[in-house]
Amino acid sequence: MGCDRNCGLIAGAVTGAILAVFGGILMPVGDLLIEKTIKKEVVLEEGTIAFKNWVKTGTEVYRQFWIFDVQNPQEVMMNSSNIKVEQKGPYTYRVRYLAKENVTQDPEDNTVSFLQPNGAIFEPSLSVGTENDNFTVLNLAVAAAAHVYQNAFVQVVLNSLIKKSKSSMFQTRSLKELLWGYTDPFLSLVPYPVTTTVGLFYPYNNTADGVYKVFNGKDNINKVAVIDTYKGKRNLSYWESYCDMINGTDAASFPPFVEKSQVLQFFSSDICRSIYAIFESEIDLKGIPVYRFVLPPKAFASPLQNPDNHCFCTENIISKNCTSYGVLDISKCKEGRPVYISLPHFLHASPDVSEPIDGLNPNEEEHRTYLDIEPITGFTLQFAKRLQVNLLVKPSKKIEALKRLKRNYIVPIIWLNETGTIGNEKANMFRSKVTGKINLLGLIEMILLSVGVVMFVAFMILYCACRSKTIK
Repeated sequence: MGCDRNCGLIAGAVTGAILAVFGGILMPVGDLLIEKTIKKEVVLEEGTIAFKNWVKTGTEVYRQFWIFDVQNPQEVMMNSSNIKVEQKGPYTYRVRYLAKENVTQDPEDNTVSFLQPNGAIFEPSLSVGTENDNFTVLNLAVAAAAHVYQNAFVQVVLNSLIKKSKSSMFQTRSLKELLWGYTDPFLSLVPYPVTTTVGLFYPYNNTADGVYKVFNGKDNINKVAVIDTYKGKRNLSYWESYCDMINGTDAASFPPFVEKSQVLQFFSSDICRSIYAIFESEIDLKGIPVYRFVLPPKAFASPLQNPDNHCFCTENIISKNCTSYGVLDISKCKEGRPVYISLPHFLHASPDVSEPIDGLNPNEEEHRTYLDIEPITGFTLQFAKRLQVNLLVKPSKKIEALKRLKRNYIVPIIWLNETGTIGNEKANMFRSKVTGKINLLGLIEMILLSVGVVMFVAFMILYCACRSKTIK
């Protein structure tokens, strides 16, 4: 009887030990299985989860616009006063709803190339008005004329055409015209061939961004979605030194197994440069744990604050010998037009940039850019890309519309917020196929380990207690 009892206790302890050992073994084995599955599914080739979502995003992406309506155009033109602006919006468009085109795999270097078609559909229900709403904004053609054509004689000729067309420093335009293009009356009179259609995003619909060529990750998962070339080049030809390099992905996804310590690099054709984001916090997104990465103020700092930015400083007069910060001159990228990019309301910009503009209210929460990354797969499940389009206006002795100006202005025209969040259906699928299975495996491992250890300890205590009684 005693033997049977002792044998049963030993058997229970052995069973507990086996469960604990099995749970312990399952941990590295399970991690290897997860890693193997993830590596297989994030490769950009036909049949993988990543490829299906990469070709056409399942996330609805919207681009909201706020227009800076100028309240005192005459005061500015006559007295070089501060420009008073009033933000009006949002006006919302659905974008990135078209599938990638010309998707071509190259097995020799494990890359895939594609074009990203552009399209925008106005969403009245998500907007404060219609596309026909009018705003007083900077005259894009007149403001750019003095910058693009700096020869005095040419400016005299342009001035006569500006006066003949009854154009001025400011103009009234509808939202549709301002964003997507209008025939400019001044440019229509220019005798030599120029593009007479002007718009902040003209041309956009029925165009495409690219060609992009990215690594598919088949030979090296750490390079998946990383851009190899853009428009056939590894450099942009806009900046000096390493600032001109095309780094990272397009931010739609990153190589898997993202660490908090990483600096995530990505390229944005909208701002004509590569940029980076750093970890800020952990977020729960529809039951999926994600890492929030944000663009740090350091990315927009002057070379004095961040020496790495020295090659983004292009014009010493406007940047006050590279001590001014928070705006990026992308004129080389925009055919010489004096376009400057910043965060909305000049967030993280030096005081001298916003000083001539009244009505701005920079806000970290509303105006910063962030990416919410699912760390195991590297997929971006939610994002908000915010940027502001500004135009530089300089005084010009030969152009009457700009003659009374006594200083330079970097004039905000619009700011945009491009957002996307994984849909409920996609989130359910993601939880069941990825995070759910990983959590279940982790739960099984912990149960086996915990139950095994408890059984082993409990049965061994009972066995020792019984042995001591028997000896007495």
